[in-house]
Amino acid sequence: AMAGEGSTFRLRCSLLGHGQDVRGLTCGLFPEGGFVSVSRDRTARLWAPDGLNRGFTEMHCMSGHSNFVSCVCIIPPSDLYPRGLIATGGNDHNICIFTVDNPAPLYVLKGHKNTVCSLSSGKFGTLLSGSWDTTAKVWLNDRCMMTLQGHTAAIWAVKILPEQGLMLTGSADKTIKLWKAGRCERTFTGHEDCVRGLAILSEMEFLSCANDASVRRWQISGECLQVYYGHTNYIYSICVFPRCKDFVTTGEDRSLRIWKQGECAQTIRLPAQSVWCCCVLDNGDIVVGASDGIIRVFTESLERTASAEEIQAFENELAQASIDPKTGDLGDINADDLPGREHLKDPGTRDGQTRLIKDNGKVEAYQWSVSEGRWIKIGDVVGSSGATQQTSGKVLFEGKEYDYVFTIDVNENGPSYKLPYNITDDPWLTAYNFLQKNDLNPMFLDQVAKFIMDNTKGQTLLSTNSQFSDPFTGAGRYVPGSSSGSSTIPGADPFTGAGRYVPGSASNAVPPVGGVDPFTGMGAYQSTAAKVENIYFPKKDAVTFDQANPTQILGKLKELNGSAAEEHKLTEDDLIILEKLLSATCNTSAETPTAQQLQTLWRAVNWPEDIVFPALDILRLSVRHPTVNENFCSEKEHVQFIILLLKFLNPKGKQANQLLALRALCNCFVSNAGQKLMMEQRDEIMTQAIETKSGNNKNIHIALATLTLNYAVCLHKVNNVEGKAQCLSVISTVMEVVQDLEAIFRLLVALGTLISDDANAVQLAKSLGVDSQIKKYASVSEPAKVKECCRFVLNLL
Repeated sequence: AMAGEGSTFRLRCSLLGHGQDVRGLTCGLFPEGGFVSVSRDRTARLWAPDGLNRGFTEMHCMSGHSNFVSCVCIIPPSDLYPRGLIATGGNDHNICIFTVDNPAPLYVLKGHKNTVCSLSSGKFGTLLSGSWDTTAKVWLNDRCMMTLQGHTAAIWAVKILPEQGLMLTGSADKTIKLWKAGRCERTFTGHEDCVRGLAILSEMEFLSCANDASVRRWQISGECLQVYYGHTNYIYSICVFPRCKDFVTTGEDRSLRIWKQGECAQTIRLPAQSVWCCCVLDNGDIVVGASDGIIRVFTESLERTASAEEIQAFENELAQASIDPKTGDLGDINADDLPGREHLKDPGTRDGQTRLIKDNGKVEAYQWSVSEGRWIKIGDVVGSSGATQQTSGKVLFEGKEYDYVFTIDVNENGPSYKLPYNITDDPWLTAYNFLQKNDLNPMFLDQVAKFIMDNTKGQTLLSTNSQFSDPFTGAGRYVPGSSSGSSTIPGADPFTGAGRYVPGSASNAVPPVGGVDPFTGMGAYQSTAAKVENIYFPKKDAVTFDQANPTQILGKLKELNGSAAEEHKLTEDDLIILEKLLSATCNTSAETPTAQQLQTLWRAVNWPEDIVFPALDILRLSVRHPTVNENFCSEKEHVQFIILLLKFLNPKGKQANQLLALRALCNCFVSNAGQKLMMEQRDEIMTQAIETKSGNNKNIHIALATLTLNYAVCLHKVNNVEGKAQCLSVISTVMEVVQDLEAIFRLLVALGTLISDDANAVQLAKSLGVDSQIKKYASVSEPAKVKECCRFVLNLL
């Protein structure tokens, strides 16, 4: 495929400024046509196009990280920050947020427990971060809203999709996951090594690149549409051209590759081993950052192309580069079989093709340029006496980068152990941790620490190129095996599988706001056209399930007791005791429930699951009584009580039990003891309860919506951001499946209560796309309360 004239990328400029590897790049919004770069030198720099010539000027340098900066993205403009904000992630586990005109951070986001290596921004101020701690986090302004858990290794790449509430994460566990409203919807498998980069093509398609040297094109629905091969080593980054499906990749094979119509149309070699990152500017120019600390811009535009002298200087720099044959970038090399210089008289067959020749005992590498019709020298191939280990943190161990990964043999016939080490680490501490982790004899401490020091002699933070003979097994590159092939983790919860939602960890209590609640009870309100004030939310009190028929319940209990196994059978006395408990808690008698009654009830609710439902119903009714509530929800009893109810929420169990357990949980909210317990166990209860949505049972849906509503009532009183985020996620997820309008109504009241008087919650609801989910209910004719409540909610959104 011959490229037409003018469609070849040539050097536009080389930018010096960073002292070490450039690890991240992103197009800037301001100044127009500019971009931001981040580096291992711990800084971020903002570059603006230079009006006079073809270059860029560094506008300012931002510092805020105490360690390498590894990723960057732009947060779109808002009323408060009309020029947008810059977010950077670092090896210090932090995310710094900068304005475009201040070198110090506006604020710092803390929460990750390891390097933050990927960032992506969405609408309404949301930011998604991926970390080596295996989690991704969703931030809104300066708060963590939710944590996405499910990957089993470092998350190297994250992207927020154009459709609201959808997010992608790519990991060293070789998988990509799609998340909706904070829950894992789908896992994409196919890559054979760490997934390193993601790029969005449209609402329905995206690209991924990986350490397996391939690029894959996927449909959101899960199908892999195409695999692209061309790189000969790890691919670190991928970026799409504006307004089309062509894209650019960069990697560990010293190259930048331009892909058009699914083919690799051009390969540009750089005089640096690792080409870490790229971004495409609005005018189609490509910016790349590499391990030599230099940023290079390439362009198709003849006006912006560098002068002949600059291009010659770049080619000379490339020609003088030394290529390490052990990287495999040029295939297997046997110097004795190589042809001489005359081999370069034959033209190449495709752009980027490489050819090795031998000249005076030296091996040289050349690359064919279609547009110029000549071979360009890309470096000398140096056979090394021991591989050179550049300290660009390229050695991977368990999906994370280290300056070194040593192989330690403790004794001749025993196993060997991997010891990862960074030059910023303390050798003694590293040695100590290594011995602990592998259960080795602590008497080896001196030996191991000395080994580390001997093998990293003279390595300081700034020496990016010092050469030494390396004690490794091969070329100083350890690639983790496929030990993490399976996507189910032993620790994963048995219902949701891998992608369990776990809320963040910041909570600021704010006193509750709002007027009194005019509700007379959930369904009692009759709409009349004259009323337009919002009588629906914020709701102030829990909604309970009070409807009871004690005679029927006791009749069923006696009937099932007759067929129960001997060890479960209740005596006549027991049945009378439960009858008394029912009348005490259903207000038909003025007596207080006794300890004996509660013990008998506890025995009954532990019946086998096929006959337990009448006992559960007695529990559901009696837990509304303050004495019973205090008994089951207080400090000493509550663990057993919650475990029992959660057991019945298993979607594979009987629907009657699911229904009554949900109703019992709703009724726990009537007293302080119950509210306290429900709030303490919120994450666990909600995570299990949401699984009952799958059964398509209208009554279960109403009970699930009511549980969510009762949580919203409590969360409106205490401003717990993670709690609200989890509730919003549940509302959004349950809305998708529920048809019953009573359940919808209760979810709408819950939503309104959650977002009342809380601008943060409103923004989060919008970023999850809840407004578009509920629009259709604004036109429901019957019951009128659905339409009216929906319109009040939409007014807030």
